[in-house]
Amino acid sequence: MENDNPPVSGYEIIREGDDIILRINYEGYAIVPSIEDSAAVMTRTIDILLEVGRVTKIVFSQRRDYEYEMDQAELLLEIADAYKKMIKMNLSFASLASQTSPAFAQSIYTTLQNILYNLLKSDPLGAYVELMRLERRMELRMEKETRQEQKVIENFMSILDKLLQLFESTQLIQHCKTLVSGYHLGDRSIYRTLFTPSIKPDFTYTKLSASPPSDGKELASYNVNDTEVTIYSIPETIQYLYHMVPPEFRLSEEHYQILDAARRIMAEHRPKKSEFVDPQRMRSIFSKIGSDLIEELAQYYNVRLSEKNVQQLTDILIRYTVGFGLIENLLADERVQDITINSPLGHIPMFIVHADFVDCRTNIMPTIPEAESWASKLRMISGRPLDEANPILDTELELPRARARVAVIGPPLNPHGLAYAFRRHRDKPWTLPLFVQSHMVSPLAAGMLSFLVDGARTMLIAGTRSAGKTSVLSSLIVEIMRKYRIITIEDTLELPTTPLRNLGYNIQSMKVASALTSGTTEVSASEGIRSTLRLGDSSLIVGEVRSEEARALYEAMRVGALANVVAGTIHGDSPYGVFDRVCNDLQVPKTSFKATDIIVVANPIRSADGLHRWRRVTQITEVGKQWENDPMREHGFTDLMKYDSKTDSLQPTSSLIHGDSEILKSIAGNVKDWAGNWDAVWENIQLRADCKKLLVDLAEQVKNNDLLEAPFVLQCNDQFHRFSDQIKEEIGTLDIKRIYAEYEQWLKRAIKKGNIMKKMEY
Repeated sequence: MENDNPPVSGYEIIREGDDIILRINYEGYAIVPSIEDSAAVMTRTIDILLEVGRVTKIVFSQRRDYEYEMDQAELLLEIADAYKKMIKMNLSFASLASQTSPAFAQSIYTTLQNILYNLLKSDPLGAYVELMRLERRMELRMEKETRQEQKVIENFMSILDKLLQLFESTQLIQHCKTLVSGYHLGDRSIYRTLFTPSIKPDFTYTKLSASPPSDGKELASYNVNDTEVTIYSIPETIQYLYHMVPPEFRLSEEHYQILDAARRIMAEHRPKKSEFVDPQRMRSIFSKIGSDLIEELAQYYNVRLSEKNVQQLTDILIRYTVGFGLIENLLADERVQDITINSPLGHIPMFIVHADFVDCRTNIMPTIPEAESWASKLRMISGRPLDEANPILDTELELPRARARVAVIGPPLNPHGLAYAFRRHRDKPWTLPLFVQSHMVSPLAAGMLSFLVDGARTMLIAGTRSAGKTSVLSSLIVEIMRKYRIITIEDTLELPTTPLRNLGYNIQSMKVASALTSGTTEVSASEGIRSTLRLGDSSLIVGEVRSEEARALYEAMRVGALANVVAGTIHGDSPYGVFDRVCNDLQVPKTSFKATDIIVVANPIRSADGLHRWRRVTQITEVGKQWENDPMREHGFTDLMKYDSKTDSLQPTSSLIHGDSEILKSIAGNVKDWAGNWDAVWENIQLRADCKKLLVDLAEQVKNNDLLEAPFVLQCNDQFHRFSDQIKEEIGTLDIKRIYAEYEQWLKRAIKKGNIMKKMEY
């Protein structure tokens, strides 16, 4: 039985910018406050709206905040307004009697009063249905009455018409008009389609719509740690819904009480800027403090917690004190590739790019305080400014379960506050076999890229945003033999240097100043690149060529040519687009641009209906050296491979097949077995392609994608080079068939042994 008067009552009006928030206190109330489920809550809310007038948001406060946004508040405001107008019609007994007759007024007065004064505020749809039913009864009665009585009924029918018109002017009735047939008083299922609150626990600023869409079709469901994820298609839009329910929104009241108390205590110690220098260490320290605090509070409140409960509450506490809240839950999902948060905050949900369902909106709505908290933390972690003089912050974020690149824009560039873009990095380095499996590249393209890396060529990976440029660059690093030193230069750390270092690479990462930031103590990208020339013999990998560092990069390319791999990424949708950007936008001399040997273009491919998108390498082009002004007009570009939409793969061009490649010939010229022998070069490229394809085929055969990850791929690459060297030493030449046979035999043994070990672990 519902309690109409909660033990602790009251409300307040809060003004936040353009928002007028009605906050109603339901602490101590026996049930969860809900407009859609509770007639008493709906009645009380409309009563308060009659007192306060216009609001843009309704919030019920009860441990969690249940927030109804403006469109839902508007539904009740219109009902309250209709109620006021009906009251002004003065439908008292005396008034009805004066317009009809005392006898008739007596028969319908009680019914009408119950509908308008009781039912209207608790069940407006029911009140509307009852009026319609009353009208039909009057129509049937009129057929049996005398002309004098019919006149009386007609007068009453005109009153009913006015009442029904007031109802039908409201959005609530308009939405439900087609659903009233057979409606039963007290059935509130229709209200659940109109009112869906966002839920926000006391300890977080982020709001979340916990209820799944009533008209949504479930497409997929899975768990990310202890977070439930469901993907829905929604009838009225082609955009999917990524519906997430994290553990913090499913806690018991006792656990909420402990967590909220712990958060208030932890909030007294704000981490200093110096502590953010090492975020991982800071989280470790705060986790220990938080765990002890939660255990103490559990004893204080006499609540029994298991070890798992303590760990879960500690993780949540850290996320909402020194962490990034629900952003961490999203980034923990390996299928989430991008997260965008647009302004104005508090009104717009987060959007994501999903590996399987591409563009999705979420059920998560961040607020202004949350966004400002993130900005403060990112400033301290990065050491970079975010203010009116520097309204753009580019940095990286490393969390326990994910790495991401973060871009923030603020005023005055963004007039509506703060906006964010998170690009999630893959937990492990990409590899060419992984790209072969996903059809990003063909086996032959993988073989040729491997050949070019071993040939120490200079390469630019070009493409549009989100084309996978950095991922391709990462896969090429895995092709560099671990005996060589590698130096990476980035303004935002995206390349997987730590995992590669753990895999035995001799790799040094350098972080330089962002091209969009001024007034920092960081070294410029140009100086960073030039400094690598003084660090000894190394392969040079540049995260992204954006600005004036392009000249320094080409200086490094010219110095490093024929010695080590020099590679980087750049925005451009074609080889000529790269030339135009480098020479015209970035002012690199055309003669210097010739230091580029290979341009790899990665671009998204879309389906005809526009609903699907796939990442593909669409072009591998070499840059010739015999041109003066325009490589396009003077045939300075030679396509080696181009994407074929019919086969959905890269195909070799006639230039590659016939050996019309100066770059490949140049590589061959430095190898005794290949000099002047194009067939030997082609056979070696094909050998590498066959080895990559064999690995992918066997991994799919044994259903073990771990074989395509960097640790095992590096073993395969090492063995390939080892077999090539052994056979060359043994017979004096690179016997392609023997190398492949040895490699195949080793690979099958290694996979069999690995699968046996895997089964033993289980």
